[in-house]
Amino acid sequence: MKHFKSYIKAVFVLCSFLFVLKGNAQQLETLIEEGLANNPEIQTFEFKHQVAKEKVNEVNTLPNTQIGVGYFVSEPETRTGAQRFKISTKQMLPSFGSITARENYKNSLADAVYEDVAIAKRKLVASISQSYYSLYALKEKQAILDENIALLKTYEELALTSVAVGKASAVDVLRLQMRQNELEQLKQILEQDYLAELTNFNKLLNRDKNAQVIIANKLVMLSENNLINSENLALHPELLKYDKLYKSVEQSELLNQKESSPMLGFGLDYIAVSERPNMNFSDNGKDIIMPMISISIPIFNNKYKSKTKQNELQQQEILAQKENRSNTLEALLDKAIRNSNSARISYNTQTKNLKQAKDAETILVKSYETGTIDFNDVLDIQELQLKFQINQIESIKKKYLQTTIINYLTN
Repeated sequence: MKHFKSYIKAVFVLCSFLFVLKGNAQQLETLIEEGLANNPEIQTFEFKHQVAKEKVNEVNTLPNTQIGVGYFVSEPETRTGAQRFKISTKQMLPSFGSITARENYKNSLADAVYEDVAIAKRKLVASISQSYYSLYALKEKQAILDENIALLKTYEELALTSVAVGKASAVDVLRLQMRQNELEQLKQILEQDYLAELTNFNKLLNRDKNAQVIIANKLVMLSENNLINSENLALHPELLKYDKLYKSVEQSELLNQKESSPMLGFGLDYIAVSERPNMNFSDNGKDIIMPMISISIPIFNNKYKSKTKQNELQQQEILAQKENRSNTLEALLDKAIRNSNSARISYNTQTKNLKQAKDAETILVKSYETGTIDFNDVLDIQELQLKFQINQIESIKKKYLQTTIINYLTN
């Protein structure tokens, strides 16, 4: 629990630096809190943990008390009279410490289940964040397309003016219009992608699929991940779960040793005796009360020896699983760091290219003043400029997505 709270705190601190928000834009941390409170998958894991904790009370009990009643169809005669019926009760007691061993075993299983809750919460935080960044990228791409469509309309007006004075052909106008149609089509496709991602995002928060989300107006490129502490990977709940499972097997073996010990039982038999008629002596018709003690000895204990061997093998299996998962998580972390760095490199390149494209655009516009504008060049530069802008948004999105993975693994 302590580790997960630290993780959530780290995510929230990160969120406060991630956004340049305007107006009433919703903070990502508020959305994450809503998701953690309402997501049914999280609730499912929490219920499983509660059930596992309740099982501790289930084992805190003694074996069933045995009670038997017998009636003598043919009453046997004794010196003191005929026996009519018999009542027996018996209670077996487990070896000393067995109940505590069962409780410890169930508690260790509950601790392992709790790590599933922590893992599910971490994954939900990552999923909500990644979906949010995807929504941001789709929204920004639509805004970029609007800007480029408006720019093409301006060029179209220039082309119409040039056609009127004989400095351009109608084909130039048509090409500009076709390019606008392509961008309009792309914008409509992005709108559909946005609606699909919005449904995914809202369902992560367990709310209506059409609920609107106010996305950040601007995400800035993050700095290098210099504060990554890869040592925290060892404290990841996916790995801690294996430690808890290993401990549960240890507790299972302790319980196995206790259950292989003898059990002691105490009981009482009561036999009702009828008086012998026409006889007068002190014990005539005296009922019989017989206290009993019994012991259960596991003479044939192959069951417990086999259980011990199974526990040893299971511990080896858990250690192998932990090592394998640790290697996988370490590889994921290294990949996320490399992808994060490549996103920044790509962003810097796209920024340079975009500046040069804008410089080329400025030159073309100045050329119009001298009457030498080439609308083929205009379309080429506009297409390049749009490409660089889209790639820039993708680089920012990639950076944030990789940062989300890094936070999932190390915070």
